[in-house]
Formats: sequence, structure tokens, C-alpha cells
Amino acid sequence: MGIKTVSPSWDIPTTLYLPQRLEQCLVLSKCFTNIIIIIIILTTLSPLQEARCAYVIIIMALFWCTEALPLAVTALLPVILFPLMGIMDSEEVCMEYLKDTNMLFIGGLLVATAVEHWNLHKRIALQVLLIIGVRPALLILGFMIVTAFLSMWISNTATTAMMVPIAHAVLEQLYNSNSGEAEEGTVNHSFELQEPQQEPQHLQRRQKEKEHHRFSQGISLCVCYAASIGGIATLTGTTPNLVLQGQINSLFPDNPSVVNFASWFIFAFPTMIILLLVAWIWLQILFLGFNFRKNFSCGGREQEREQAAFRVIREEQRSLGPMTFAEVAVTVIFVLLVLLWFTREPGFIPGWGTVAFPNEIGESMATDATVAIFIGIILFIVPSEIPGSQEKTRGPQALLNWKTVNEKMPWNIVFLLGGGFALAKGSEVSGLSSWLGYKLTPLQNIPPPAIALILCLLVATFTECTSNVATTTLFLPILASLSQAICLNPLYVMLPCTLSASLAFMLPVATPPNAIVFSFGQLKVSDMARAGFLLNILGVLVISLAINSWAYPIFDLGSFPEWAAINGTSECFNNGTTSPL
Repeated sequence: MGIKTVSPSWDIPTTLYLPQRLEQCLVLSKCFTNIIIIIIILTTLSPLQEARCAYVIIIMALFWCTEALPLAVTALLPVILFPLMGIMDSEEVCMEYLKDTNMLFIGGLLVATAVEHWNLHKRIALQVLLIIGVRPALLILGFMIVTAFLSMWISNTATTAMMVPIAHAVLEQLYNSNSGEAEEGTVNHSFELQEPQQEPQHLQRRQKEKEHHRFSQGISLCVCYAASIGGIATLTGTTPNLVLQGQINSLFPDNPSVVNFASWFIFAFPTMIILLLVAWIWLQILFLGFNFRKNFSCGGREQEREQAAFRVIREEQRSLGPMTFAEVAVTVIFVLLVLLWFTREPGFIPGWGTVAFPNEIGESMATDATVAIFIGIILFIVPSEIPGSQEKTRGPQALLNWKTVNEKMPWNIVFLLGGGFALAKGSEVSGLSSWLGYKLTPLQNIPPPAIALILCLLVATFTECTSNVATTTLFLPILASLSQAICLNPLYVMLPCTLSASLAFMLPVATPPNAIVFSFGQLKVSDMARAGFLLNILGVLVISLAINSWAYPIFDLGSFPEWAAINGTSECFNNGTTSPL
């Protein structure tokens, strides 16, 4: 039985919205007119570059929050506004738009595109579901594990779009089995949420439909939540992680690559595992109830409906056929990529980057982006079939071609990343970062763990209303200035706030996975908000635990690093090292 992908119908006649679009164009034209007027005023009357840069940031923040323009288009505004306002030369601004982090993003997406193109992610998903089983609590756990693992390496949007149809196909078989047994008067031991009562048959059927509906809601939410949670585990898993790395390298150019693939994974992967388990327990309690014996089907009997759902997954896996040469080749190349990332600069021993390609001060000249682009180019060279296996006039196509990449590559994110780096550089050059740091010095009287907790809650709330990339782009330069002002390791607040930007669990518009799940029609906004509110709180607490425990030795958070000193001063070192604990 094949699994059909259901896509919502969003095609609405353009003519219905023509007046609204004209009105929006008029509003935007007035807005840009006002922007030009204020630019002239600030340039001629205000000698402070800090004020000019702050104006640009406020304008971009408003455009990002309201989405009056596409996010990527708003990210291009520094190319215009910074030179006109005398903050940076146009050449300096444009150089920020294609940095090492952008190349890492592109290389990671090349590998992810190859995995999707040859359906390797679907084979992995179905195999894991067959291993874990289809009992209620285990089925939720299985979908969460598969979705989180795939989201570590490929887009969370693509992961959700693949997993939701599989989940609903399995749920459909469970519902059909339950309906058939309800007509025969049998009892559903696996998926009922309460003890059976001596009720009329139509009441029992209504109760089972209600329970199945709640179980379907839990399955849908577990997929989109796991997609957001899984992305935090790897540096390339979600864009805010790359924003953090780029901002640190831009604001603190003397840092010894403190945030790389290996260090990030060692810190974020345990955080992801704990957060995934917390989300699983919370969704199980919310949608399956407290009867764990029935949630795990501990009655000792194999159920007919479990076998029906199991057959759906098994048949879909069989339809994929045996692994092809292309899938094996992509798997080998993917494993090679991960190994090269981990061993380039592991931290506890010299990596191959330091040994083979050192620079003048003994650091690796090769970065994670070097590895990603190298592996990406290999995908365009390795054939998708064994050469000579079939008689053809032309050789086999490569594992990846540019047409496929061009269709699936989210080029808008490249510009969005570049816009964030340009803002960070402009804040530094204009002196806005130093000014903010000076104004935030009173916060040094507050315990650092409390500062980190409050900032994480603020970012988690803000990211529900706007893009997580825009959120991290706006907040991270401010957090860096705050850390320098109070002599706190910048990573102590920048790391947890970056993770908190991925805690978008409450609203359908907060992140694409939420929107995909919501479009299937089984959820209300109130259902997602009720489940996501507590999960946001729990997520912030888990992140606070991570930053105050195992993150300490990984990033040496107990001391203020020399590379973070403002203008080379040693004010923080005169006061001794600081320890958040």
C-alpha cells in the first residue's frame, strides 16, 4: 500500500487580493519615503554613527517581524543603508554576505539534497519504525526519534513533509482496525485511554473516535516538535546555529574557532536527547493519559490493529526495494563527511586540520566549510550506478546534478545569513556594540544564571512571532555586548539563547514544521498552544541545565576569554576571572 502525500489547497485567485496588495504597496512606498527622509536627517544632523546603525537595525527588525518584505529582501538593506549613512563602505558590507559560514551552509545542504534525492531518509525512517514498533507510546517515540535524527542532517521542513504522510497512513490503519472491532463489540486494549465501561455500543464507538482523534493530534505534534528539537544537535541542523558561529567569528575574530562541528555536537546532542525525552513524556501524558500500562500495551496479547499498522510500514519499506548503488554511495559519503567534521579539530587531541594544514600560529587553515564543500563536489563526480553495469551510450549520471540543487537549495537563507553578519559588523564598526555594553553594565549585579534564564525566556517568546534566524540575528550582537560589559564569557549567554530560538512550539506560524502539521486539519491553534507553552518552559530549563553543567568544560565558561576583551583592554582580567556558578 502506497502512502499518499496530502497537500493543502492554498491557491486563491489573485484578483480577490488585488486591493489589499495595492494598499500594501502604498504603505511600503510611504515607509521607504520616510526612511529616506530620516536617513537624510540623521546623516546631516546626527554626528553619531551609533544612532544611524541603531536606526537601520530597528527598521530591519520591524520588517522582519511584520514580514512587510520577504525576509531575504530585508536582509539586503544594509547594502543600501550602511553606505548612505556613512557607517561602512559598500565593498566592506558586501564582503559580509558570503563568508565561511555561508559556505558551510551550502555544503551541508548539498549533502542533504543528495540524501533526499535518493530517498535514503525515507528508508532510514521506515526501518527505525519497524524496529521500535507501533504500540501507542512507542509509536510516538519512534516517530520522534526518526524525525529528530533526520532533522539533524536535512531540512526540518523536508523531514516534516516526509514524516507526516507516513504518520497519517499508519493512523488510518489503526482507525480502520478500531472501527472494525467496535462494530463487532470487541475491546481495544492497545489504544483505549480509559478502562472499558458497560456502555451502549454507539457511546463506545464515540469514545474510541475521540481517543483516536487525540492520539492523532499527539502524533502530529510529535513530528513537528521533534523536527525543531533535532535541528539543535548539529551545527548545520538549523540556521540559528550557523548564525551563532558566524556572529562569533565576526564579532570576535581572534577566537580560536571555539564553535565548530565537534564542540557544538558534544554540547548540543545531550541537550537534544534530554529535550526529546521530556517532549515525549509530556505529549504522552497530554494525549494518551496517565495509564502507562495501556500506553505500552502491557496486556500480553498481540493486537490485530498493531499488526495492520505494522504491515503498512513494512509494505512501504518493501516498495523501496533493495538498496541501490546510489544509496550506498551517498551513505558512505555522508559517513565520511561526519568523520571529517569530527576529526578536523576535536579539541582533546590534535586533529588532521592542525597536523596537515597549520597556519602561522599552529591553527588549522581548513574549516568545517572546507570539508562540506569538498564532500559536496564529490557528489557531482561519483556516478549513481556502477560503471559498466549496463550497456549505455552515455555514462551514468552523478549522484547530484545542478538542476536538482537549484530546485531544492533555499538561496534566501544565504542572503538572510549575510544580512545578519552585515548587521553585526556594522554594530561593531559604528560603536553601537560598545555603547550598548556600557548601558548594560548594571546587570553585573544580577547572578549570571538568572541573566541566562531570563534571556532564554525572552528569545523563546520572541521566536514564536518571528523567524528564528531573524531572532538570533537581532539578539546575538546585543548579547555579545552585554557579556563584554559585565565580564562574562560571551558563549555563556549566546549559546543558550541560540538553542532557545529553536523552541518554537506554540503557534502554527512560528516555524514551517508547525505550519505543515497544522495544514492537515486535525489541530486547532489552542491545541498547539496548550502543548507548546509548557514545552517551551521545560525546554528553557533543560537548556539552562546544559549551559550550567557539561557546557562548562567544553567551552571553558568559567573564565572571561582574552579574545572577547573590548579593544584589547584588560579591565575584566584586572577583576579576576568570572564564574557564572
